Amino acid sequence: MAGGRIPESFISDLLARVDIVDVISPRVDLKRAGREWRGLSPFSNEKTPSFFVSPAKQMYFDFSSGQNGNAIGFLMAYERLDFVEAVEELARQLGLEVPREGGRGGPSRAATAGPLEALETAQRHFEGQLRRSQVAIDYLKRRGVDGATAQAFGIGFAPDSWDSLTRQFSDPRHALAAGLLIARDDDPARGCYDRFRNRLTFPIRDTRGRVIAFGGRTLGDDPAKYLNSPETDLFHKGRQLYGLYEARQAESHPSELFVVEGYMDVVGLARHGIRTAVATLGTATTSDHLHLLFRSTRRVVFCFDGDAAGRRAAWKALEQALPTLGPGREVRFMFLPDGHDPDSLVAEQGVEAWARALEAAQPLSRFLLDSVSAECDLTSPDGRAQLVSRCKPHLDRIEDAATRTAIVDALVPRTRLSHAELESILRGNRAAGAEAGAGGGAERRQKPVGRALQLLLETPALAARVADLEELAQAAQPGVDLLVAVLDHLIEYPDTTAAGLLRDWHDPEQRAILEKLARPQALPPADPDSEFDEIIARLRDRGRRLRVQELLDAAGARELSAGEMAELRALTAARAAAQPRADE
Repeated sequence: MAGGRIPESFISDLLARVDIVDVISPRVDLKRAGREWRGLSPFSNEKTPSFFVSPAKQMYFDFSSGQNGNAIGFLMAYERLDFVEAVEELARQLGLEVPREGGRGGPSRAATAGPLEALETAQRHFEGQLRRSQVAIDYLKRRGVDGATAQAFGIGFAPDSWDSLTRQFSDPRHALAAGLLIARDDDPARGCYDRFRNRLTFPIRDTRGRVIAFGGRTLGDDPAKYLNSPETDLFHKGRQLYGLYEARQAESHPSELFVVEGYMDVVGLARHGIRTAVATLGTATTSDHLHLLFRSTRRVVFCFDGDAAGRRAAWKALEQALPTLGPGREVRFMFLPDGHDPDSLVAEQGVEAWARALEAAQPLSRFLLDSVSAECDLTSPDGRAQLVSRCKPHLDRIEDAATRTAIVDALVPRTRLSHAELESILRGNRAAGAEAGAGGGAERRQKPVGRALQLLLETPALAARVADLEELAQAAQPGVDLLVAVLDHLIEYPDTTAAGLLRDWHDPEQRAILEKLARPQALPPADPDSEFDEIIARLRDRGRRLRVQELLDAAGARELSAGEMAELRALTAARAAAQPRADE
């Protein structure tokens, strides 16, 4: 990808075009709350919604973590992208190409550009080799993988050679850093050899579609049937999912994502029209996997064999899922018939069999309680007490109050206890603490300059109502210089949003003040135009009064000039005509 600086004008235009609600709503469950949208913080495990998105300001505010910002800042924080990656992601959503000016790219890009290019070179090589290998093509045909599906997933082939890929690089250092090659005796000076040999190759892509690693399926008698790239700066198997990029290309916001165990399961399901499956990369499900999944969907369905090993794997996934549960998030467990994996089930019995298995999928709460109950004798008081004791550590890991309460309700009939009795036992007879109110107490009365700035950030078009900035600047109120500067900017750039204003504001101390004032208010103004006009009138009158006093003081020490006398008469008349309220 071309380096160089992204023009500021493009970034401003990008933020003007994008709607921050459209960016955040697929990732956070938002509900309308007056002028804003509100939801649970995606950056902390809170129980009371304190995350706000303002369409008017094109900003988000997270009061639980203290974060706020525009659409670019949200993507950086949520998707763990750097600035350039976040800009590119927004541009991709709008179908725009990011322009570049002269200069070098940022350090994060420089650190990964070489390995990324090496991985792209390997991908082209492997795809070319697949077209030349009848053995690999025949294997894919036997597995029911047609050419279109192989192309969609970028499936390739690494020949049975020690240096087929090595020869593609005049300098192997980036390919070594990407895990594509292995140094002989750990010494690159002694030469390198190919990591993947005689294997089908499956490119592992990040959420932006970049190849960051490979998986390989042997076509020989290698005891390691599957082989993944090693951990690198680009690739961490506990944080990536095979097929997620392809699933999101098929459906940008899928209603559910299926988590299966292997590459061929993902590919086989896609071949039959089930395009929303992903696979872990030879490792158990991690919390990072869950967070990645819930960024793309609200329902995660784990698919496992119905045998003991499959249920053990399901239990490990459940343990990782418990802390991630919350409103709008659902986890289910789908167990396949004996002798079948997802690929074989659909290939042999059709998508109808898959639909039946999905219909029988167990909600997390039932799988949890059934699994624990199986170890207890629920016909005896001791067994029911044991059930409560064994459920307690799992319930304690659930941070969302509503989800925990629902599971406790489901536990009630199994224990023959009332909900209150059960909660008393689970909480160790401690009374539940009362939830703190989000905005208790009356807000302090706000000073006029701060309130005027607040109204401008809410409705930038109010700036057009102010005619004389010089007269306003004479008010000598704390912060009035910032108010005048903001008015001047909004008058010059009438289409600016609050997010755009904050991005363009260069003074860090003033920007911090504006960020604080931009936060959503509990009580929106009933008539912002009138309130703003009144504040400006009061500030303008204060400026006039101070100037009048200054002229009168000067008159006591010397004779005023004709111009000063005319100014004094004009100011006095203007004050009388305006009939301002008494100054505070």
